[in-house]
Amino acid sequence: MAKKDFDFWWRLLRPHTLTASLIPVLVGSMYAFSCIHTLHLGLFLAMLAASCSIQVATNLFNEYYDYVRGLDTKDSVGIGGTIVHDGASPRFVLNLALGFYAFAALLGIYICASSSWYLLLIGAFCMLIGYLYTGGPFPISASPFGEIFAGGFLGTGVICIAFYIQTGVLTWHTVAISLPVAVLIGLILTGNNIRDRVGDAANGRHTLVILLGHRRSVQFLAVMFALCYLWVLALIVLGGHSIWLLATFFSIPTARQAVERFRPEGQQPKQMMPAMILVSKTNTLFGLGLALGLLLETFF
Repeated sequence: MAKKDFDFWWRLLRPHTLTASLIPVLVGSMYAFSCIHTLHLGLFLAMLAASCSIQVATNLFNEYYDYVRGLDTKDSVGIGGTIVHDGASPRFVLNLALGFYAFAALLGIYICASSSWYLLLIGAFCMLIGYLYTGGPFPISASPFGEIFAGGFLGTGVICIAFYIQTGVLTWHTVAISLPVAVLIGLILTGNNIRDRVGDAANGRHTLVILLGHRRSVQFLAVMFALCYLWVLALIVLGGHSIWLLATFFSIPTARQAVERFRPEGQQPKQMMPAMILVSKTNTLFGLGLALGLLLETFF
């Protein structure tokens, strides 16, 4: 495959963003393993693939609807934009999104047949939210509730499903484990919206960042990062977990750098791209540390 073709598919599918799907499945599965000391590999891999497929489809819906609504132009800065920058057919992008949804649905049937058919309704609802995130007359991503939906479904929702299909039960402790991951996934959207705040406001969007303004949005980012690490301490002190969960603290320098890079006001969107990447990297490092900590406390 020529480099040009590779670059096109990389920007279209955005595989580097899929840690937002991979981390929750990993955390939920590792917590299940720490509880029952076994792992159904087939269900684990199917859950990974289904979660990533839904996120890829959501990215593609975002690509399509940002173009339809005129949010993406040749001057737009971001990780997508294959329609306006590469001449991809809007119909092709939309059909590809539906194809990924169909693949996720097939995997969902296997997961349900191996665990519970109740998950079919939950999975269908998650897919609907993935579409409504940028599709429909009132896209969630344009509202102040984007972070809640992104973190709630990709974070807590996926972790709980990954735990349930391995154990057959769901506990409030699983929800507690999921919360910092949910927050960090929501903050990925916050970082993206800080970068796009001026353009989004001009297009009539009403994201949380637009309501807060630049300075308070960066403060919000910093406070939510801090709460994630305090939550880990609470899981250790009050939740009975081991100090292995402190592996999440290796992500603190990355979180601090993200806040510092976002702090100066008046930056252009391109100047804020490194900060946005650092927010995503914080989620990845924190999630890997949490999954590793849960795994290690199984043996030590």
